[in-house]
Amino acid sequence: MLRARSLLLLRLAAPAAGCGPAARLVPARLFAAAPPPPAATAAAVSAEPFINGSNSSYVEEMYVQWLRDPSSVHASWDAYFSRTAGGAGPGAAYMAPPSLAAPSANSLPVSALVAPMVGGAARVPGAAASENTIADHLSVVGVIRSYQIRGHLVARLDPLEIERKPVETASEIVVRGYMQNFDEQDMDTVFQLPSSTFIGGREKALPLREIVNRLEQAYCRSIGVEYMYINDLEQCNWIRQKIESPGIMQFTNDEKRLILARVARATGLESFLARKFSSEKRFGLEGGEVLIPAMKHIIDVSSAMGVESFVMGMPHRGRLNVLANVCRKPLEQIFAQFAALEVADEGSGDVKYHLGTYIERLNRVTNKNVRLAIVANPSHLEAVDPVVQGKVKAEQFYRGDSDGNKAMSILLHGDAAFSGQGVVYETFHLSDLPAYTTHGTIHIVVNNQIGFTTDPRLTRSSPYCTDVARVVNAPIFHVNGDDPEAVMHVCQIAAEWRNTFHKDVVIDIVSYRRNGHNEIDEPMFTHPFMYNKIKKMPNLTDKYSKKLIDEGTVNADEVKDVIDRYEKICEEALEASKKETQIYNKHWIDSPWSGFFEGKDPLKMSDTGVKEETLTHIGKRVSSAPPNAVDFVIHRGLQRVLNSRMEMVESRTVDWALAEAMAFGSLLKEGYHVRLSGQDVERGTFSHRHHVMHHQKVDMATYRPLCYLYPDQAQYTVCNSSLSEFGVLGFELGFSLTNPNALICWEAQFGDFCNTAQVIIDQFISSGQAKWVRQSGLTLLLPHGMEGMGPEHSSARLERFLQLCSEDPEYFPPFAADEFAIRQLSECNMIVANCSVPSNYYHILRRQVHMPFRKPLILMTPKSLLRHPRAQSSFDDMVEGTEFKRVLPDTAAAGQSPSGVRRVIFCSGKVYYDLEKAREDRGLQDQVAIVRVEQLSPFPFDEVKQQLDLYPADADIVWAQEEAKNNGAWAFVEPRFETTAAKAKVIRYVGRSCSASPATGSKTAHTKELNALLNEAFDL
Repeated sequence: MLRARSLLLLRLAAPAAGCGPAARLVPARLFAAAPPPPAATAAAVSAEPFINGSNSSYVEEMYVQWLRDPSSVHASWDAYFSRTAGGAGPGAAYMAPPSLAAPSANSLPVSALVAPMVGGAARVPGAAASENTIADHLSVVGVIRSYQIRGHLVARLDPLEIERKPVETASEIVVRGYMQNFDEQDMDTVFQLPSSTFIGGREKALPLREIVNRLEQAYCRSIGVEYMYINDLEQCNWIRQKIESPGIMQFTNDEKRLILARVARATGLESFLARKFSSEKRFGLEGGEVLIPAMKHIIDVSSAMGVESFVMGMPHRGRLNVLANVCRKPLEQIFAQFAALEVADEGSGDVKYHLGTYIERLNRVTNKNVRLAIVANPSHLEAVDPVVQGKVKAEQFYRGDSDGNKAMSILLHGDAAFSGQGVVYETFHLSDLPAYTTHGTIHIVVNNQIGFTTDPRLTRSSPYCTDVARVVNAPIFHVNGDDPEAVMHVCQIAAEWRNTFHKDVVIDIVSYRRNGHNEIDEPMFTHPFMYNKIKKMPNLTDKYSKKLIDEGTVNADEVKDVIDRYEKICEEALEASKKETQIYNKHWIDSPWSGFFEGKDPLKMSDTGVKEETLTHIGKRVSSAPPNAVDFVIHRGLQRVLNSRMEMVESRTVDWALAEAMAFGSLLKEGYHVRLSGQDVERGTFSHRHHVMHHQKVDMATYRPLCYLYPDQAQYTVCNSSLSEFGVLGFELGFSLTNPNALICWEAQFGDFCNTAQVIIDQFISSGQAKWVRQSGLTLLLPHGMEGMGPEHSSARLERFLQLCSEDPEYFPPFAADEFAIRQLSECNMIVANCSVPSNYYHILRRQVHMPFRKPLILMTPKSLLRHPRAQSSFDDMVEGTEFKRVLPDTAAAGQSPSGVRRVIFCSGKVYYDLEKAREDRGLQDQVAIVRVEQLSPFPFDEVKQQLDLYPADADIVWAQEEAKNNGAWAFVEPRFETTAAKAKVIRYVGRSCSASPATGSKTAHTKELNALLNEAFDL
């Protein structure tokens, strides 16, 4: 539009010589970059008597339409733009209305261009038109645009009608001053309709009264639409057509009966649960029951268009109803959750309104099979949003669904959470990123107009709870939840929008909450006015059935039959549930891995070493520029990195980056998908990885060596994420839930930043298997180490992850030696490691995929060790027959002659290299042994015991760490060392004192603290 405006202003100012009428037919001018308007433009514009600030936008719109098709605009505009294109100077293109004098030869009065009056005589040729004709046309267009922009502000959305606006106020809000020029007589004047509206259907002109009436019907009844901020004309016109077309919201009698049956089931279940379990919390859907037919209609329409898999995320309110009536979870399993039955299988379980499920069933409307999954969710509202998106993205990825035609996500929200939780914004901003898009999500807000006990006027600063969706140009459909047909209409539009444009869309179902926050909560304490109204509201089945009875669609007997049939189904299911003696957590799993566990020995670990030829091949590929592309210009600094890597490969050694590439590459060779996501992961925060090489002369030309190792390898995905931790980590967790045969890694820019994703770590990663019997092999790479970089770039908060581990510190597992490690892994809730050598990093990454089960892996990864000359490994530690080493014994003289050792220092991670150098500087290699605990959890009791038994009984046992005493691993390892030694030996702490801050911000203070640590460690 700006380009068109500049072009118009230029033509007004100084028409090009020789520019004839044919030039107006060239649409390419719309897209050509126009130069800035010359100085004469202002004078030119002021010379046109009808152009001013209030109507210039309309003139621009007319001009754009005229360029595309001169016949699409009024004849007066065609004449004006033709004169402009023909060379008319400033002010000369405009033709003033004619006088009362007879028209001169070869002239036509303006009145001939105006449609005849409805109910009156046609205008007589030669009669003078009103001087305000053009202004009237502009006002009509302004009225239409006003309804399109602001009609939602006065739509009848609230079933409670708490804030119903008077008609006069509503009119002023919408049309503002556009109707001031019209009186009652003008309401019957016929105006030509612009191409920006579809209210006319096949009619090209309508009386003003009918124009306003149709706009009221489209925008100010039970549906309010926000879409005019969308900057795509095709999308705007698509929505206009779906909303404005006459008769667009017509339902057949059969469709109305289906809506009634679904509404009756939704209200019937809530009523049944309220009677049978009156004292139980269930977070019912009363007041918002229309959600059930809404979701089912979306699934019906999407299924008809080819979608086969639906992944849903939702809060606790209404979950039982969705499970029963959308997914068709067996009612007896739902009712059994209300009984105090013992759990028959693994896991600690969760409350019934947090549980997920997975169902494959026939959609009776489309006669197609569909897969429905509701992802389990904690009480942390909206935390499940990115998890759902990651799960859907994985489904699309593994089935080659590049446009999202086969799998889609539906996210349900509460009004207070949708506007209040930041992860909603983070999730929206993943929606159009290539490595994260799910090609459109349908968001449904069950708008109860209250947040727990808080009035919506006190929970957000925006007019609507849905305003966050405007940032991604998602259309928003507000709809009255007590008008089921209007709700079905917007659901139809939303499903078709998603299928057409593959972009997000929001449905805001404005409803109410009949009870308090839960069924035993008293809402009258805080909202007496609202709840006095709610008490008088009939339920939705009664209200909608009355409408259908009144219009003759159904009779009272049919309604009663629908209600009674579902009541009977519920009673029979309740009786069946009473026969249950146990409940099973596995019945509620949301991500089943068909065939993964079958036929596997649960205690057999596959080999993590590979042939040396494989290591060499991968090493050379990632150390080379693109083959057969001599013109691909590599950065000189990167070329030095590649040369250094090639030298290491030829010397059979690896550093951290090369070990990681070999782990990834060998898994790809074996057919396992590898995905690495996070901030700056393509290059690596510390410029060490370089998995994406950039052409220095061609923008966006890249080469990814790990994608071209073998012709039949699995796909490698490495993608820089948005600057988000909560959203992106949740997304990668969801991705990991879909397919166990993949290595999914999320890397924090610095380990410290994972704390903004703590909800995902606490509620999903560490406890997901216990609560929901749901395994995940997600790997977290968290750069960690005290290196003088300040409080926010040092600690990945190792202590927090260790505290989340479920292992008993006072229990020494009585496992056989050859099964000790695998049994520990099988029984733990997650793995925490702090590796000190590249070979162990390589093995632990490969072990993630080669275990017969899946566990989350938390890895403290290095920073300075990435380039430390001693932090390198030989191929000998990575080839066939090698494996991950949970404990690394001392390799100096002390380890060879343990009898003379006076002190044994246990440590983990980077601090080993500081200790090793300090020992050499002091010449204590034969008196002090340094043992590295590479895997902290599960704690390697057996191997630690071997090391304790290796050294003299009177040797001093020390745990050294670089973190503060109240941080790091100390609190975790101390009781486990006591258990290992049967309290026969006391382990002593060496390290920094307790601190509120993870690290000092002073380089001098850091060095001083490190020296103090080393002096104490070797003070014999």
